[in-house]
Amino acid sequence: MDVNVSQTDTLVSMKIALVHELLTMRGGAERMLRVVADMFPDAPIYTLLYDEKKLGAWFPKERVRTSSVQNIAACWPLPAARFNHHLHLRKFPQAVEQWPFDSAQGDTDFDLVISFSSAFAHGIKTRGMTKHLCYVHTPARYLWDQTFDVLDRAERGFLGSLKRRYLEGTFHKLRQWDARTSERPDKILAASKAVQRRIELYWRRESEVLYPPVDIAAFPLFEGKREDYFVIASTLVAYKRIELAIEACNKGKKKLKIVGEGPHRKALEKIAGPTIEFLGYKEHSELVSLLQRASAFLFPGEEDFGIAPVEAMACGTPVIAYRGGGALETVLEGKTGEFFSEPNADSLLQILQKFACGPKHDLSTDLSSEASAKEEASAKAEVRRFEQKSYSNNLCAEHAKNFSQKDFLKNLSEIIRRM
Repeated sequence: MDVNVSQTDTLVSMKIALVHELLTMRGGAERMLRVVADMFPDAPIYTLLYDEKKLGAWFPKERVRTSSVQNIAACWPLPAARFNHHLHLRKFPQAVEQWPFDSAQGDTDFDLVISFSSAFAHGIKTRGMTKHLCYVHTPARYLWDQTFDVLDRAERGFLGSLKRRYLEGTFHKLRQWDARTSERPDKILAASKAVQRRIELYWRRESEVLYPPVDIAAFPLFEGKREDYFVIASTLVAYKRIELAIEACNKGKKKLKIVGEGPHRKALEKIAGPTIEFLGYKEHSELVSLLQRASAFLFPGEEDFGIAPVEAMACGTPVIAYRGGGALETVLEGKTGEFFSEPNADSLLQILQKFACGPKHDLSTDLSSEASAKEEASAKAEVRRFEQKSYSNNLCAEHAKNFSQKDFLKNLSEIIRRM
């Protein structure tokens, strides 16, 4: 731990609680919570749903306080449905408001509550003397800028029209609650400038950017020879847009190794060609080795920040990312990686050509039949430009240090003292 709370008397004397919406899978948000939980080892952790089998090693059961929704979920006969948060959306607002942070009794008399919100945690109620610091990964995107995309996906398949109507009503109610409760935090921290803009647009609130912590030391610089494959390390969910990377690698016959688990895995496996390999969950040492030796790390979705690309850069590995969201704040174009501009496989494939370690082949066979001659010529010129570039492993690693865990803990401590 880079910041020792015991040496900072202002913080060590405070009674603090942590709130995290869901503890049902391991991802970037959970890793961030783990850093803050280690910073405040006596702070209880409140969450709507808790899967001890998946998160117990990181967050012991004795430290976790669940919600009324956990009791309801425990009665579901199918284990897979118990922690499916989509089934409980309408219950979450009331559940977070029931936590006793607005009470001054016994163990709930906190000086500070730190919440981590992607949809609901910002809506907790605190009493006058208890400060509420809310770290916003993003305002709920399915309630704001991605509503119609989510509804369109829900409408496909069995009972699609019924699912859409149900979600339209649910989202309307949740959007009203979301806007109303955005006034509750005393101070808001944003995961990136992109998130900061959403907070201002949807909530009309000011916020301060604090980038998530990345354990740079756990992803050491590699200066050996790279191998002929691309890599993704991600939770396999729809908004990550991993299908774009699969489609691009299918067309270009590029090797792609995908690390991670998630509900979208089966759908992705159905569209994957012979050059795509699903590796599932990997221990840390195995993940680091895969990152270090890859031609590049692929980041096809538009995300709020993106810890995984920074981890890849810490290893000295360049990143290929979609031109949007938090990646614009972490990847230096032409120096630590490249961007593809259109959210489709052909746009990504044009960039993948640069990083190929194996034999080159005619780019025209990689592009779809709809690609025009002008687009093909532009793509070939781009490849020639890329071939003249090289990426410095050391530059990638040095740039990643700007997002270190040490800086995060130092800045968070200073923010808490100012409250």
